[in-house]
Amino acid sequence: MNGSHAGLTGPAGRPVLIVLHQETSSPGKLGQLLRAKGYPLDIRRPRFGDPLPESMDEHSGAIIFGGPMSANDTDDFVRREIDWIGVPLAEKAPFLGICLGAQMLVKHLGGQVTSHCEGCAEIGFYRLSPTIEGKELIDWPTHVYQWHREGFDLPDGATLLARGELFQNQAFSYGPAAFGVQFHSELTYAMACRWTVRGAERMKLPGARPRTEHMASWFRYDPPVRRWLDTFLDRWIESDGRGAQGAGKSVSSSQARIASS
Repeated sequence: MNGSHAGLTGPAGRPVLIVLHQETSSPGKLGQLLRAKGYPLDIRRPRFGDPLPESMDEHSGAIIFGGPMSANDTDDFVRREIDWIGVPLAEKAPFLGICLGAQMLVKHLGGQVTSHCEGCAEIGFYRLSPTIEGKELIDWPTHVYQWHREGFDLPDGATLLARGELFQNQAFSYGPAAFGVQFHSELTYAMACRWTVRGAERMKLPGARPRTEHMASWFRYDPPVRRWLDTFLDRWIESDGRGAQGAGKSVSSSQARIASS
């Protein structure tokens, strides 16, 4: 992290808020792509005491990533994050929920997060099938990386964009600028190595793929996933519903956790 603000102005003059849930978590190639597009990252970990902003005036968008906890947990930070999602939704600022973050968005919208009826998990690469609405939005990869045992129903007012194998609801949009995806397009090879070693027990669950398949599939499927993510992030930022007035504000000197590397 970098507490200095020299040169930290993205195309819209504001960083992207990144919400992570573990001390060692990383935004992976999603963070790399945002930085390459000129957006600094304001990384916060509410689980460890970092506050969330009262408005999105100083951010180009917000992304809540995954984690080992459940959106159904009663921990204070989980409830705070779920409630806080109302801030970008109300302001029509770009919001993206990934895995746990998508499930938090579902909970905020009144939907349900539940385990698979047969106790199955999606851990590894699985086929992804876009809906008609999804195809109209963007070209999707055929396979994506999963790491979860819970899924979600589609909240009222949301549009399903992609379906999966074991867990049907894989990607959806809500309003002009909010999206949720169950899969991990941010995954790097280093992250795949770390997750499959530390989470080896998860690969014994029904439906999970063996570790050797994880690693071999990464080389096969990551290039199209990366192309999708690169294009999706552009569409996501462009979905900002705040208008020119909201998009022109600069970064405040009060933001002390902006990360440039």
